[in-house]
Amino acid sequence: MAPLRTLILAAVLGIALNTMSLHAETAATGGEDRTAAARTEALLDRAEQRLRDKGEQAMATFSQAGEFQDGDLYVYVMGMDGKFLASGGTSSALIGRNVRELTDSDGRHFMREILDGAKTAKTGTVNYRWFNPARNRAEAKIATYRVVGDRILVVGYYAPNASIELAKSMLWRAVHELKTHGDRAFERFNSLDGGFVHDDLYVFVVGLDDEMVYAHGGSPRQVGRKAGDLVDAKGKYFIREMIALAKSKGEGDVRYAWRNPANLKVENKHSYVVRVGTYLVGAGAYAGPVR
Repeated sequence: MAPLRTLILAAVLGIALNTMSLHAETAATGGEDRTAAARTEALLDRAEQRLRDKGEQAMATFSQAGEFQDGDLYVYVMGMDGKFLASGGTSSALIGRNVRELTDSDGRHFMREILDGAKTAKTGTVNYRWFNPARNRAEAKIATYRVVGDRILVVGYYAPNASIELAKSMLWRAVHELKTHGDRAFERFNSLDGGFVHDDLYVFVVGLDDEMVYAHGGSPRQVGRKAGDLVDAKGKYFIREMIALAKSKGEGDVRYAWRNPANLKVENKHSYVVRVGTYLVGAGAYAGPVR
């Protein structure tokens, strides 16, 4: 049963073997991420028009291979109650089942997020982690949904490079975790199994007054150390800049050069920081080598 369940769940988000070639062609600038997003929107545009024109007759079309597929992307459809109604991929095996309680690789109820989001917004995205058999590991993925009547059209794609949007998504989850659980959240931020360390994405927490590191998913060895004197590869006191920004504005962007834990190379980094009480909470995305 376990292999069958894994196969069925993986199929839900349209995993295809050619994902590997797509990743191989990805530029460090994240250009393919934008291309995948554009392809997703175009596919959703066509699917929305078909659903508006044909109504329930469109469901049969969505479940046929070809017309509503674009390479590794395809449309699937859910009812507002979570019932799986149509799919242009192998996830057609799920048609007729309720997928509301499906969880991602971190145990996150991403389908529930889509369904709940669809109740208040006609369109949106949900970031999550899903196993990619082409690379034999869980990776960041983005589901874009669109509500048409009482139907939810969805297309999902793997994010080839971590983006600042994904970093912010993780950051706001961390902010909620810290506000809800206080200092106990630090253990989750530092743990590989806590849901806040994904490849080169991680959360860090620094005291605003003492400049002490309280959590660092990318390098737990930094916990307990003073960070105010840290400088990046160009001599920039980036932690102090973050602290000043958090104190004056509450949140904002900081750019600097720092080692990427995924490849151990110094790269440009774009981080977003938020003040939570006496702490600075941050997360960022790497943006390619330092020139």
